[in-house]
Amino acid sequence: MRASRIAMSAAVLGALALPIVSAPAASAATAIASCPATTLPYTVHTKAVTIRAKATAKSTAVGVLYRGHKFTVHKSSGNWRYITDKTTGITGWVSGTYVYRDVAMCLD
Repeated sequence: MRASRIAMSAAVLGALALPIVSAPAASAATAIASCPATTLPYTVHTKAVTIRAKATAKSTAVGVLYRGHKFTVHKSSGNWRYITDKTTGITGWVSGTYVYRDVAMCLD
């Protein structure tokens, strides 16, 4: 049973990789070069994240940043982001585990 799952997974992954491997190098470089560079905004990837006074999990909580809130990231320190919540005006540190930028992909 396990061997058939492994074989099926290998076949699916091979089928997905085939168009990438068979594409000519010149067209692949052109597709990357023609892709416009876009910077996506930071978003909250959980229901809510605690805004802290300092960049540590044991620091005092000063607010909560919810998924729908707009916010600005001013700086980073390790895996922590110093933010301003535009909805409430609260500034503080949030964990980068829950607040990060999405990845943009260009498909030509």
